[in-house]
Amino acid sequence: MKPLKVLGICASPRKGNSEYLLEKALKAAASVEKSVETQFYTLRGKKMRPCVACGHCFSSAGVCPIRDDFQKLNELWHGADIIIYSAAVYHMSMPGQLKCFIDRLGNAGFGRFANLYEPGKERLPKTMKVIGSIAQGVHTCSGQEHTITDLINHALIMQGIPVTGDMWESYIGGGSWTRNDIDRNAMEKQAEQGELDALVAVRSAEAIGKRAVEMAQIIRAGALAMREELQGDPTYVPFYKLADL
Repeated sequence: MKPLKVLGICASPRKGNSEYLLEKALKAAASVEKSVETQFYTLRGKKMRPCVACGHCFSSAGVCPIRDDFQKLNELWHGADIIIYSAAVYHMSMPGQLKCFIDRLGNAGFGRFANLYEPGKERLPKTMKVIGSIAQGVHTCSGQEHTITDLINHALIMQGIPVTGDMWESYIGGGSWTRNDIDRNAMEKQAEQGELDALVAVRSAEAIGKRAVEMAQIIRAGALAMREELQGDPTYVPFYKLADL
């Protein structure tokens, strides 16, 4: 059985608070079990053009004709068991680079797995990926919950399983703010100073990392128990192949 692979995606155009919280989540994920592998990916400096709905990916095994940084992240995403997003809030939602990625990811996914189904019956299979979300902004109530909700919807569309941290710090994901401090290292500085809001943000991120790995372990155990019933269903073939069960 392959080790669980955790992919942390930092969706901030700059290096700072979102990256800090994601690193906390990945460190907590790696602490759950020795066989857990973590990988950090940042959208900072990457080129991620929007989907143009050309339909090419539907008939080309999921290959997007737009050549940029999508291709690498697409493969990393499909190769991971767990995805943890850490996004800065832009205009009450996620940054454009991340939105462009998930738009193309969803469309390309249909073409990627089309060969598993009869013509005309193509669909996205159950990826069974555990997906956790962290969102932080400068101000309170400035779009953190909107961003996390959008990422939960993305998780469901991609046939994954959204996961949260622990109550009360994490209702639907890790939402935090930097108390109107625009410094890119504000979260880290405030945590070091013992500021409650920053400490809650760190605990929430760590809990998301930990619970995501635990949920993936539970899913694998269930998949092993139901292997005879499910592995012949094309909807679960990619999951069983990835997990090497």
